[in-house]
Amino acid sequence: MLRPRLVTVLTMSDGVLFRTKRFQPDYRYTLNFVDAWSVDEIAVLDVTRPGKGSRENFLEVVRGFARRCFVPLAAGGGVRTLEDVQILLRSGADKVVVNTAALERPEFVTEIATAYGSQCAVVSIDAARRPDGSYEAYAGFGSAPTGRTVESWAREAQERGAGEILVTSIERDGSLEGYDLDLCRRVADAVRIPVLVAGGAGNWQHFVDGFQKGGASAVCTANIFHFTEPAIASAKRHLASAGIPVRI
Repeated sequence: MLRPRLVTVLTMSDGVLFRTKRFQPDYRYTLNFVDAWSVDEIAVLDVTRPGKGSRENFLEVVRGFARRCFVPLAAGGGVRTLEDVQILLRSGADKVVVNTAALERPEFVTEIATAYGSQCAVVSIDAARRPDGSYEAYAGFGSAPTGRTVESWAREAQERGAGEILVTSIERDGSLEGYDLDLCRRVADAVRIPVLVAGGAGNWQHFVDGFQKGGASAVCTANIFHFTEPAIASAKRHLASAGIPVRI
């Protein structure tokens, strides 16, 4: 069984890192350093709009992290073909995160899993709550509703070969108010593969809740690690004191 993980998510636009709030870029903060020694995994996501920047800038960021970090590295954003997957893997990524392309063509998940193994295929689901209390999966950087519930899409992604599901609450993104635990639990209960939860972490207890109440296998954050130092070590001590068997 996998040990509970703490994942740092870095969002890039044309090679520049920024934090987000409800999926809108906040350029007031730029990260200059990431502690790659005590975090369990790093995810680097490219949210550059098509035609608005150079893909090479993002690939250079991926190569840089691959050279300097000694933990699993996931990369995604703008991944639409197996060639895109191959380029990211050759740049040093261990896993590839797919979202919109998988929703538009679910067999793409199977193609990745067949070519590179399920451990390489991470399906990202951006979700928002409907008026009736259910959750809908969104495409296009959280801008396009798909009509699919998160549970149905997560189950299909698993069946098609996904190795992990990364679920993000659009409403909670950047809020620091805590994860949407109901959303996380619904996805975790719907699948057998690991679920990573993102969107909303604002303190260490939110991580504990993600594991204990949300059923997550990994908790992800970007913003909270940018504000305190040494944040990752402090977070892990809090998790360990709560009985979460993280790697210290």
